[in-house]
Amino acid sequence: MSSFWSMWITVLTIVVIVGCFVLLRICSKNTTPDIKEGESMGHSFDGIEEINNPLPKWWSYMFYITIVFGVVYLALYPGLGNYKGLLGWSSSNQSIGTEQGIKADSKAATEAAINEGRWVQYDMEVKHANETFGPVFKAYAETPLEELVKNEEAIKVGRRLFLQNCAQCHGSDARGGQGFPNLTDTDWLYGGDLATIKTTIMNGRKGMMPPKGGLPIDDSEIKGLAEYVFSLNGREHDAALAAQGQASFMKGCFACHGMDKKGNKFMGAPDLTDDVWLYGGSRGVIEETIKHGRSGVMPAWKDVLGEEKVHVIAAYVYSLSNK
Repeated sequence: MSSFWSMWITVLTIVVIVGCFVLLRICSKNTTPDIKEGESMGHSFDGIEEINNPLPKWWSYMFYITIVFGVVYLALYPGLGNYKGLLGWSSSNQSIGTEQGIKADSKAATEAAINEGRWVQYDMEVKHANETFGPVFKAYAETPLEELVKNEEAIKVGRRLFLQNCAQCHGSDARGGQGFPNLTDTDWLYGGDLATIKTTIMNGRKGMMPPKGGLPIDDSEIKGLAEYVFSLNGREHDAALAAQGQASFMKGCFACHGMDKKGNKFMGAPDLTDDVWLYGGSRGVIEETIKHGRSGVMPAWKDVLGEEKVHVIAAYVYSLSNK
């Protein structure tokens, strides 16, 4: 953190604490000398009358205690910018390793911190977790995915990993939402086999449809093109308008979606003939998609979770649509 932001955070934090103390002192005093404590303030509404009473003692004492606790905490632990605290506590050895020229995630950095009496709680917890569960994930990783999907315990572990890391986008039920794919059906943009699912989780995906497909399509053609796409699902449509849209489609939309309109898994281009829509399948939404395009990114998880855990998640995701 730069010295400017460190100073900014420090000053702002101290001002807030001091301000709370001053405000509490003001509210604890009778600021209306003309009206004694216990007398009416002259305000009433709906049968409720305002009385000039001080703050309850228990409430004031509790507030003072929280202020003292905050001051003591900020003195002992990091919280005021770059100040490390009297205890030298750190959730990770990253800053410690950097100070000593030791690789941030190395065992040496953790041991150096412990020898100095510093707390590296996060690293110790990670170390304990790796020692406990590392052999389990290693055994899962050595099991082919075709066999792992039959392992009920592995699927349960994969589900917990999914809920911790993937549910934020795909939902706890894995059914996704607008812009986030449903993982429980058999419709896959890039392919739903075990190897492809694992590749997708490991390396992520970047999907992009440019506005108007990057083609020389006028705004006047969008409504017809949307009607044509609408007709591909067998829904009621304006045949004449859809025919005009088909001519627009042949300007180049087939390059991604195919002449059969069933998409291209190599490019992540969706199938336009089914009734599965990532952003919605109404006429209005289809027109919006054509006019403005769409872009979506799924992050790569190989550096976050590692291949062993991704291996288990891939088996779980596959199991959702392959009972």
